[in-house]
Amino acid sequence: MVDVSVVMISMNEEGAVEKVINDIKVAVPEAEILLVDSSKDKTAEIAEKNRAKVIKQFPPKGYGKAMELALKSASGEVIVTMDCDSTYPSKDIPKLVKLCRDGYDLVNTTRVLNKPKNMPFPNFLANRFFAFLAWLRHGIKTTDVHSGMRAYKRDLIHSLDWKADGPAFPVELLIRPIKHGYKYTEVPINYYERIGTTTLRKFSSTIWTFRRIFLQEYYD
Repeated sequence: MVDVSVVMISMNEEGAVEKVINDIKVAVPEAEILLVDSSKDKTAEIAEKNRAKVIKQFPPKGYGKAMELALKSASGEVIVTMDCDSTYPSKDIPKLVKLCRDGYDLVNTTRVLNKPKNMPFPNFLANRFFAFLAWLRHGIKTTDVHSGMRAYKRDLIHSLDWKADGPAFPVELLIRPIKHGYKYTEVPINYYERIGTTTLRKFSSTIWTFRRIFLQEYYD
């Protein structure tokens, strides 16, 4: 079993995937790099050429199912999630891993402690509003319930039952462990301009965010 896994889900990220993988190798040279890929382009081929492990999930089953598969397929004692579009700082992975080794079960990153240059203002406001709702409903102190960059202890991932169907799965990946008593912290990061075209569906993501924050079934 390896010490650290870095997992991502990908859909048509051939313009960014090589850079992202190489940045991860610089930050954590010994890490397992794993992609769950639902692309029609050459993302998987490029990833494998750069010595990443690729699990194909086609036809796509959605973000939640892909991320659940990535998390449960990882071999590392610490599992770090990233996006495959170069928006997250790979150089900060060692910091997240160290916090897990120091006793935290879950390390969240926040892109929106302050308004990032590369995030539209409505998106910034929406993210802060969702974080406020998480505090209102659950008493969780966070500014970013949707961050795609986190570190999890392997035992946490395999100890909880996840409801991965539907969008906004990162919300559950944050709230459920905290509600079950896992030790948690949050650190700010820089948020960079994405490479490629976003696949975010804002309306359905918003509806599912409300569901995951407020419905009892998502944190029991």
